[in-house]
Amino acid sequence: MTNLLRSNPWRGNAISRVFGALFYSTNALASPPSSPPPLQSLHRRISWLQDQDLKASIFPILNHWASEARDVNQLEVQAFIVKLRKSNHFNHALQVSTWMSDELKLNLTPGDVAARIDLISRVHGPEEAEKYFDGVSEQLKGLQAYCALLHCYAQHRLLDKAESVFGKMKELGFEIGIRSYNSMLWLCFRTGNHGRIDVLVKEMEEKGIDYNQGTLMVRLYSYAAISEIRRMEEVLLKMEAHPWVTISWRSYVIAANAFLKGGELEKALTLLKSSEKLISNNTRKIAYEHLLSSYAAIGKRDEVDRISNLYKNLGKSYSYRHTLVALLKMDDIDGAEKLVEECESESKKFDIQIGNLMVNAYCKKGYLERAKSFVEKLAESGKENVSTWCLLGKGYYRNGRVVEALEAIKMAASLPCQPGWRFNHSTLAACLVYLKEKGGVETAHELLRLLTEKGHITTTFCETLKSCVNGETQFPRSIGGEQENHLEDKIQDGELETTDSGTQQCG
Repeated sequence: MTNLLRSNPWRGNAISRVFGALFYSTNALASPPSSPPPLQSLHRRISWLQDQDLKASIFPILNHWASEARDVNQLEVQAFIVKLRKSNHFNHALQVSTWMSDELKLNLTPGDVAARIDLISRVHGPEEAEKYFDGVSEQLKGLQAYCALLHCYAQHRLLDKAESVFGKMKELGFEIGIRSYNSMLWLCFRTGNHGRIDVLVKEMEEKGIDYNQGTLMVRLYSYAAISEIRRMEEVLLKMEAHPWVTISWRSYVIAANAFLKGGELEKALTLLKSSEKLISNNTRKIAYEHLLSSYAAIGKRDEVDRISNLYKNLGKSYSYRHTLVALLKMDDIDGAEKLVEECESESKKFDIQIGNLMVNAYCKKGYLERAKSFVEKLAESGKENVSTWCLLGKGYYRNGRVVEALEAIKMAASLPCQPGWRFNHSTLAACLVYLKEKGGVETAHELLRLLTEKGHITTTFCETLKSCVNGETQFPRSIGGEQENHLEDKIQDGELETTDSGTQQCG
């Protein structure tokens, strides 16, 4: 940034006047204050604006600066775009890139075009990036542009389009490097096309393209995902043998989980211990969460307690949920109950996922009375949600207690719909069948009306169920289909997304 301020076109006074205007309204741009605020770096100014409004336009500021500057140095504008991209200010970086060509009429280089494709993809999506690429002149549509488009498709997991671009690059005779191959390898891994990974690796070997750390990592992750244990172990040994490869704690945990899945517990434990040695201050939270899950899967209660205590030492970053999931994974209901009590007594805000995990655990064990009592306790303090009652209803249904399942579903139907939530349709269908058989058609219609009003089911699905209740059609065998609730599945499996919150919560 020192060079940026010293260069003649970007004069210190101009920067101070223009970017100092970020602290005033855009109307003030025409008449800047006589005593501008102290000079600050361009990046800090843009960062300040980014914090205030992610979608804020900086075109007025850029145009005002250009009107006061004598000349514009394209290299410095490019450097400024790079600075914004590195700080993840993609929206503002795209605005500067657009301003450079549209307002300043500077000729774009192949690197500028590649950067623009990447920025458009991040800000507006792959379709807009593709439109821009198609509109670029053939002179600028070289290797850099194709690489950027390929990376765009890889980021958005568009395998077919990525394969098409990759093939086109080969047809044009481009010298494809390791970065493009790695983009394809990671895309294949993330889309579950593990067989394609070996094909690409063989292709790299035939072309003499040496692998790097990213290549080895994706192969490790892929072999772990498909339980190719011996091949995974070979890659891991290769990573450990190379001085320029830095193995992360995550890589060891992933390999450990693969060994665990294959029944090799001692190797899994050894790798988990190796993983702990690589945890940094910045990665402690997420690392402890993974270690809790892995040690619980092995059944090492002492290790779970040890990691949980280390996790608690993080203070506000501690999450009760992950420790609870670990205890439930080891079938320790009593320990889980004690943890929930501790959570309720020490935390200011209760995380309902904690409650839902307990309800689901009770129901799976057949402890329906304990589940009912726990849900009623949550309801008394207004802490329950739709998932809570649906989990209880599903527990009743699976244990043949349809009447109680129906009451739980009614309670769930009375609550506002959660984003992304869908009722467990098998439980709902069972309740409707019960009402139909008992002559409670009107009650079934009222339940469906309430479900529709609260947004739990669509109008179309409601009409389908009404036809079934009226005897006009039969209830399908799998009435849920793709509409089954994925959130509930995560709760049942003990899978929770990692969230970072600024305050300590019961979860």
